[in-house]
Amino acid sequence: MTPQLISNEKKVKDLINKIETLKKSEISRTVNNKIKEFKNFNKKSNKELFKELCFCILTANFNAEKSIKMQEELSDCFFTDSKEELSKKLAEYGHRFPNTRAEYIVESRKVKSQLETIIQHYSKKAIREWLVKNVKGLGYKEASHFLRNIGFDDFAIIDFHIVDILESYGLIEKPQFVSKEKYIEIEELLKKIAEHTNLTLAELDLYLWYMETGKILK
Repeated sequence: MTPQLISNEKKVKDLINKIETLKKSEISRTVNNKIKEFKNFNKKSNKELFKELCFCILTANFNAEKSIKMQEELSDCFFTDSKEELSKKLAEYGHRFPNTRAEYIVESRKVKSQLETIIQHYSKKAIREWLVKNVKGLGYKEASHFLRNIGFDDFAIIDFHIVDILESYGLIEKPQFVSKEKYIEIEELLKKIAEHTNLTLAELDLYLWYMETGKILK
């Protein structure tokens, strides 16, 4: 076990018990259906992969539900609009950072044709590293989010909801900034919790997100 799990054994048990209770509740069906949806994602289509990549760019430091709506209604614009046109539309939909997100999406078009090949031929860890290196606007959280949404289940999505719930159980001190090293450290902690609850990291993320928000999204 990690030091965090050893030094906070009672709180870890409390968290595990909460997760186990949710696994026996009706919410487990929603989690299982969402995981099936991720697993059934069409990874053979560069177009669909790019739409999901843009969604994950939009969600950074922004509301997931509003990002879903933008993906549903503006996805064709991800391929064709100029930075200025897309920025204006994102602003109309209420995005906090329309200019930077439009810039990132337009710039990310240069990797669109490579996504299918990278996903088919790179190792899982190498895919995440490639995304972080080659797609402006994607850090470890957003790259992990993208990979989870297209069917990979062994990456943690460490957003402020997950940080808050881990802090509330005394498992981590809330970092001012989640560096690569800190991200990997927290991911290892979540792997231990996933092992204790017999869940994948993708499943665990949905349960923890539900505990913090009362919702299951993507």
